[in-house]
Amino acid sequence: MLHSGDGVTYFWPRNPYIAMWWSASFPGFGKVLHNQYARGIFLTLSEVFINLFAHLNEAMVYTFCGRFDLAKATLQPRWMYGYMAVYIYALWSSYRMTFTMNRISHLAELENERLQPVVIHPFEIQYLERKSPIMGAIWSLAFPGLGLLYNKKVVLGIYTIIWWWIFAHMSNFYDSIFLLFHGRFEQSVAVLNPQWLLFMPSVLAGTIYYGYILCVDQNHLFKKEQEQFYAERYTGAHVRLFPAWKS
Repeated sequence: MLHSGDGVTYFWPRNPYIAMWWSASFPGFGKVLHNQYARGIFLTLSEVFINLFAHLNEAMVYTFCGRFDLAKATLQPRWMYGYMAVYIYALWSSYRMTFTMNRISHLAELENERLQPVVIHPFEIQYLERKSPIMGAIWSLAFPGLGLLYNKKVVLGIYTIIWWWIFAHMSNFYDSIFLLFHGRFEQSVAVLNPQWLLFMPSVLAGTIYYGYILCVDQNHLFKKEQEQFYAERYTGAHVRLFPAWKS
């Protein structure tokens, strides 16, 4: 585990199929799940920009509506090879990396290195504490990125908030919601931009899941740190910690 100004970075065992699923949902999410933020951010940016140039989301909407001629005319084949390469790499890399990270996590568990409960940085104070996974998910549902800030993932939270605003603005999402609440259903659908709108479900679902799982992980780290503390303070004493606590 390592404290930084952006939060707590750590190894934790994952399910390789879960990591691959989130990479399939939005390339880069599988890397973020492994706390590999630089690679995760690069892949998410690649997904957004290549998808925009290829008009992939727009073509998918036309395909779902059975307008195959429009889908074919809209799609830009010159960008599709790059998109497929990035997409397949994200799936393969997330799946393969999970096994390596799980082995490292197991070794770290055997070494039982002392965890630091509090670290002070120039712009942030990072500390371990118990979190509510439900609250992490709720804040992410209310506005993607807030659940990450709740978990003290500062840079990633700000990055997510900025992109959510971009997606919402370019897709006219909140304008559509406003019209829908006023009963103007046809206008609500007409103002939507499908190319940008299709990014939003994956981002929303991914941040809800990540906001939840981050709380679970930090609860495990907090429990582990407390066990280490009491083992050092009361050497030889048989103390059972958190007997009724389930993360």
